[in-house]
Amino acid sequence: MASGSDRNPIIIGGLPSQVPDFDPEETQEWLDSLDAAVDERGRERARYLMLRLIERAREKRVAVPEMRSTDYVNTIATKDEPFFPGDEEVERKVLNATRWNAAVMVSRAQRPGIGVGGHIATFASSASLYDVGFNHFFRGKDDGLGGDQIFFQGHASPGIYARAFLLDRLSEAQLDGFRQEKSKAPNGLSSYPHPRLMPDFWEFPTVSMGLGPLGAIYQARMNRYMEARGIADTSDSHVWAYLGDGEMDEPESLGQLSIAAREGLDNLTFVVNCNLQRLDGPVRGNGKIIQELESQFRGAGWNVIKLVWDRSWDPLLAQDRTGILVNKLNTTPDGQFQTYATETGAYIRDHFFGDDARLRDMVKDMSDQQILHLGRGGHDHRKVYAAYAAAKAHKGQPTVILAQTVKGWTLGPNFEGRNATHQMKKLTAEDLKRFRDRLHIPIADKQLEDGNPPYYHPGRDSEEIQYMHDRRKGLGGYVPTRVVRAKPLALPDDKAYASAKKGSGQQSIATTMAFVRILKDLMRDKEIGKRFVLIAPDEYRTFGMDAFFPSAKIYNPLGQQYESVDRDLLLAYKESPTGQMLHDGISEAGCTASLIAAGSAYATHGEPLIPVYVFYSMFGFQRTGDQFWQMADQLARGFVLGATAGRTTLTGEGLQHADGHSQLLASTNPGCVAYDPAFGYEIGHIVKDGLRRMYGGTPDENEDVFYYLTVYNEPIQHPAEPADVDVEGILKGVYRYSSGEKGEIPAQIMASGVAVPWAVEAQRILADEWNVRADVWSATSWNELRREAVDVERYNLLHPEEEQRVPYVTRKLSGAQGPFVAVSDWMRSVPDQIARWVPGAYQSLGADGFGFADTRGAARRFFHIDAQSIVLAVLTELAKDGKIDRSVLKTAVDRYDLLDVAAADPGAAGGDA
Repeated sequence: MASGSDRNPIIIGGLPSQVPDFDPEETQEWLDSLDAAVDERGRERARYLMLRLIERAREKRVAVPEMRSTDYVNTIATKDEPFFPGDEEVERKVLNATRWNAAVMVSRAQRPGIGVGGHIATFASSASLYDVGFNHFFRGKDDGLGGDQIFFQGHASPGIYARAFLLDRLSEAQLDGFRQEKSKAPNGLSSYPHPRLMPDFWEFPTVSMGLGPLGAIYQARMNRYMEARGIADTSDSHVWAYLGDGEMDEPESLGQLSIAAREGLDNLTFVVNCNLQRLDGPVRGNGKIIQELESQFRGAGWNVIKLVWDRSWDPLLAQDRTGILVNKLNTTPDGQFQTYATETGAYIRDHFFGDDARLRDMVKDMSDQQILHLGRGGHDHRKVYAAYAAAKAHKGQPTVILAQTVKGWTLGPNFEGRNATHQMKKLTAEDLKRFRDRLHIPIADKQLEDGNPPYYHPGRDSEEIQYMHDRRKGLGGYVPTRVVRAKPLALPDDKAYASAKKGSGQQSIATTMAFVRILKDLMRDKEIGKRFVLIAPDEYRTFGMDAFFPSAKIYNPLGQQYESVDRDLLLAYKESPTGQMLHDGISEAGCTASLIAAGSAYATHGEPLIPVYVFYSMFGFQRTGDQFWQMADQLARGFVLGATAGRTTLTGEGLQHADGHSQLLASTNPGCVAYDPAFGYEIGHIVKDGLRRMYGGTPDENEDVFYYLTVYNEPIQHPAEPADVDVEGILKGVYRYSSGEKGEIPAQIMASGVAVPWAVEAQRILADEWNVRADVWSATSWNELRREAVDVERYNLLHPEEEQRVPYVTRKLSGAQGPFVAVSDWMRSVPDQIARWVPGAYQSLGADGFGFADTRGAARRFFHIDAQSIVLAVLTELAKDGKIDRSVLKTAVDRYDLLDVAAADPGAAGGDA
């Protein structure tokens, strides 16, 4: 921290300049020499000379720091700090009341008989960081726009609740309902920021660490995207992400810093609460996490503001003409600073200042108590305000503020800086008394000794509460607040789905292409066409979506500043500042973050967007499943396409591309509506119904779900939609696709997705060769069938006196004569979800195990899910039922060479889309 009017700025071109200039004349001679070199020999020669000087300095062991890091002091010089416009004394009272109520709320939640706990140390360290934002920066939504988007650190939620209590946004009963969401309903409060659980309060779920910073980056980018395309005015929206230094070890936290810098997202500020502690101990005990993060952010192209020390250090640093104090700060590891937070002033005098006479001389007139209170910058309102103001004023780059704090600050010696403080939830009577005294809270000892400690409210008419209300009114309303203002969209009529109803005729196309054709027609719609947001991780061409390049174009805020290599082609790569397609490179995590930001725009900015995210299905729910939970929690909507789905359809790609389980993973997400369609007309009805459910009604009517469709890259001929198509069955999960017309012995085959044509072929073989009349059912959603059946069973369990309901799948199949054989390109657990509700003998076939590279036919023969294997499965079930002789089973195995993988027809080749 540069302090005093005689100190130089912190950074000159990335290099530190911390020591006061005690010989300006010599300094000017060096600068004049550099100027002369540039003027006379050019910049390249001057650069060479500078690099040689740095090299020689290191040879002489002159400590020249790396350009990516600066000294362990504040970035903003004291002389450059702006005027602080707030009433610091009133703000201190507000913050003290907030601190008290946050800690008491968690302590009361840990009372006997409840014991749900909570976390208090994180907010204790970051309270000032939030308070300055609430009082001076965070914009609300009262103007009808989106305001600021604030990603609160998950573990700090008690402090946000405590502040809302002071503002009469939450009641005492609600504070007592912390972490008791059902038992204290409607007064329950969620543990962490959960929009699904508190949809009028929280906007962004953040406690799955690493997803907050990732989401904030793409939210800031989505704000720019929406403005560039003329969908919403986001010019005044700023994105704030509050993070922990330990959280930054998550790969998602730092993995997408470059896109924020590359696109110049100066509407984004990260505030990293560097309390130097993880959940169990130091973040970098032997190192310096602030220095490390500075290097990483600066190297990624971010503006870095270090907020390390509070104002009590200013006089000491002003004396530091030799740099001895700055050097001591630079070389003291974080683990030792954590220890200083727990020790006495005498200890700090001896161990920090005591090993050098010059340091000892600096503090000789200070008492131990004064030394003890040499504080961290993240607890100083004026320093925090200066950092925030600088971040908001900075243009062309995103900003990160690295604020040093003490974990458990103000909670007392049993909490502050202790390794176990994150897990400590209960304050003793003595802890509470010390805490009360430190915060000057007017509560008597007896109230702390008898029962639960009380909350503190200074009174609705008190100066501090009126101050809080005035500040929020001046900033446009209360935060956090989630508001849904979006109006229903006028959805297209059946004409938009006409091509899907016609089928593909003699042409063979994959279901991926069938979806793309529907999407192309929807994007032509005058009402909703512009609201589609196309997202893919560098695979648009694979999915046949390069046809959108010339018309929709790829979003790039800088446009296309080069001549495309394929500019003469019809489907040339085309970038534009107003492009509709998001091309996030090879980053499924980044794409999913874009999906979430777009899918929640109806609430964030009151303007619905319809994201369509297409990816290799193996790299969706498996790779970014945590983000899909985040998506459900954020109440985001949209379409997710698991293309190249199935264990056997991707042929030569092999094991790591062979998805046989994403449908099962999708089934675990309550916000996900998952389908595995076989034909284009099925996709058309599913997409149409998805648009209706998610976008077609009023805010109360629209459903907070997202759709997952698995589509394939295997070309098939798509039939035209039957005149009597069972739309209800398609949407609920199963319908009879083909009735058996030949044979005398009845059976049923249920199939989904790419397996339906195999089932149809098995139907033919069974009729022609085995006298079996099999019906083929298209199971468009095993997941939805199970979900509905579970709901029915739950209702029946709790309403035994009422007429018992029957699951849809049971009713649908009730007239069909079994046995039932289910087949898909998924592991058997997917169709097995409905086994208990199928009215008859049931066997499933599936692609269990690892995938591998081979022809489609060989892979299906290996897993025994091809048409001939389906035939054997049906015959086996009939033999079990005594309807055919078991001897025919061996005949079938031999006839079809089912034990020889190489004997299978290799099947269709190619077909990326």
